[in-house]
This record gives sequence, structure tokens and C-alpha cells, in this order.
Amino acid sequence: MSRQDGGTPGTPETHDDGAAIGAAAGAAPGARRGRPRSEGVERAVFDAVVGLLDEGLPLAELSIERIARTAGVGKATIYRRWTGKEELFVDLLRSVEPPDPVLSGTSVRGDLVVLLESLRERGVAKRTSGLLHNVFAQMQLYPRLWDVYHLTVIEPRRRLSLDTVRRGMEQGEIRDDLDIEFVTDLLTGPLLLRTVIRPGASLEPGLAERVVDTVMEGLRPRD
Repeated sequence: MSRQDGGTPGTPETHDDGAAIGAAAGAAPGARRGRPRSEGVERAVFDAVVGLLDEGLPLAELSIERIARTAGVGKATIYRRWTGKEELFVDLLRSVEPPDPVLSGTSVRGDLVVLLESLRERGVAKRTSGLLHNVFAQMQLYPRLWDVYHLTVIEPRRRLSLDTVRRGMEQGEIRDDLDIEFVTDLLTGPLLLRTVIRPGASLEPGLAERVVDTVMEGLRPRD
């Protein structure tokens, strides 16, 4: 189906908007769909998006047609790799964000520190990367992109935190009379506060360890 360059502002360009979100929601984190990707093509597409954003073009006005023309590839080449703009943008964000944390599964405290350190690193990246700052600022006005990012990136990371807290309760390292969601919020809250609400607050190295040790001291099982 042919689309005009630019499209309607605020309306993502996909073959099927609902299908794009559904596919992203049902896919495993980092899962690849369709044909194997050429790193050269992917890099050209990512560079095209970054270049257009650097020129001041809003996310809502980035069409697949314009991205393809700038990257020097056909629209079909892009659609073979991504279901639409949302999936493409999420992959672009993943490519410039720190990698997802890998948990050892041996120490609840150690795994919580790894998870919170990942949050700290992402907060630092958002402050130092013009691209991340630009895209995340616009995502608030682009709910469909935020939905895909939330379903495919944020939720899997949060499930890791919930599973780690649950393991801590089962192993007797964390009180089991508390709500798992509440405990997870206690741990991640300080990092999110300094990243989102107080963007000028310190995100110094060692912060993850301090938060985990301070919160877990109050979460130890009672005698």
C-alpha cells in the first residue's frame, strides 16, 4: 500500500498499526522477525533516522518512505526487517542504550545491584546522548511508540526485577509479608526519581549498591 511522505502527524506508518503492537507485545525481548538482517542495511537505516532527527524532523513526521529514500534502500527492504516505525525506533533505541543486564542467579543482592546499575547506566546515557534525550522527550507525545517500547523493553526488565525480589523472599533474604510490586518499587524508585523527576540529580558510580544495601536492611526478615 503506497503512502505519502510524511503521513499524518502523530499517526505511525505501518502496514497494520494494531498488528505492529500485537507482534511486538507477543515477541520475546530482542526477538528478530522476518529475514536475517544485513548489518549494513540496518546501520544505513539507523543512520538515516538519526540524520533526519538531527535535522529537526519530529518523530511523527518520519515516514518509512522518507527513511528509505535517505538510507538508499527500498521500502520493502525496511518492511522485511521491521513491521513499522515503532519497531524500527525501538530497535534503534536498543542499539544506543546500554545492553540488557545478565543476572548470575546466585546472589539476590548481587542481581539487584546489577539491575539497578543497568537503570543508572541508562539514566546516564539519556543525559549524554542527544539522540536518546530527543527521542524520549518526543515519545511522551507519541503514545503508540511508547506502548511498543514499554511492552518490548520496559516490561521484560521489570519482570526481571520482580522475579529477583520473589527469589529473595523465597530464600529468606527479603521479608515475605510484603507485596512484591511494592518492594520492587522501593528498590527502583530512587534511580527512576533521579533519572526522570530530578534529571540533574547525581547518578554517581556506587549508587546502585547504596540503594540495594539501604533498602534491603529494612527488608530483612523479622526474628
